[in-house]
Amino acid sequence: MKVIIVPTDFSENAFNALQCAIQYFTEEETQFMILHTYDFPMQDKQQDYEDKLDHLLERVEYLTYNHHHRFETRAIAGNFITQLNDQVDNLNADLIVMGTQGKIADRKRSFGSNTLQVIKNVSCPVLAIPLELEYKSPDSILFPSGLQVPFKDRELDLISNLALQHRSLLHLLYIAQFDKLSQRQIEVKEFWESRFRESETKYTRHDLGDGTTVINNFINKNDIDLLVLVNSKHSFLESFLRTTTIDALGLHLKIPFLILQNLAR
Repeated sequence: MKVIIVPTDFSENAFNALQCAIQYFTEEETQFMILHTYDFPMQDKQQDYEDKLDHLLERVEYLTYNHHHRFETRAIAGNFITQLNDQVDNLNADLIVMGTQGKIADRKRSFGSNTLQVIKNVSCPVLAIPLELEYKSPDSILFPSGLQVPFKDRELDLISNLALQHRSLLHLLYIAQFDKLSQRQIEVKEFWESRFRESETKYTRHDLGDGTTVINNFINKNDIDLLVLVNSKHSFLESFLRTTTIDALGLHLKIPFLILQNLAR
């Protein structure tokens, strides 16, 4: 059974992320853990948050017809990142799904501070759902890679299952000056293609240039529905994680954004 944690601050943005999570995994046996964290360990607050979670569950029951979807809720006092990391470890979670922004949304930004902190500090793949996104089946998935870092089986399984369920076309994008790959890159590419052999895949090498521009243009030209990036050393994403906000990366995304942490757990 896949385990997905969906943090909520009871905003409509958070509820929309939950709706999208259910639709992405509509045919899979999945346990959804809806998590709310708060700073005030007071009895009256605890009960208030638990009542809100019960009300949220009443809304959720109309969103799925899969009898193999299970929903649990938890309201926990403490630091958001600390508690989220604890739940990831305790549940051995496969994925965190959250809105790019919560209750206090800044439309000038693509991503809020909580999303950025989760990507930086929580050892679990993160699927970020843009503000007010209307769900669309991920018919085309973009996977930019320098083909330097071996991928983790568990994280590729996540994408493989998603691609098979939605019959997605998987684009592997390599941005480089030369066509020739090193032996290591050949092995990484072949492993990637082998893992997705049951799906349609397409490999593209693009001339070396500004990564954000290349990716943005590729998304627009190929009608990409989901962008996948790997968070590891020497990866394209590493440069953005050194910045204060995701907007500094220049990826003003209107599509979901899946971060693979490439970490063993």
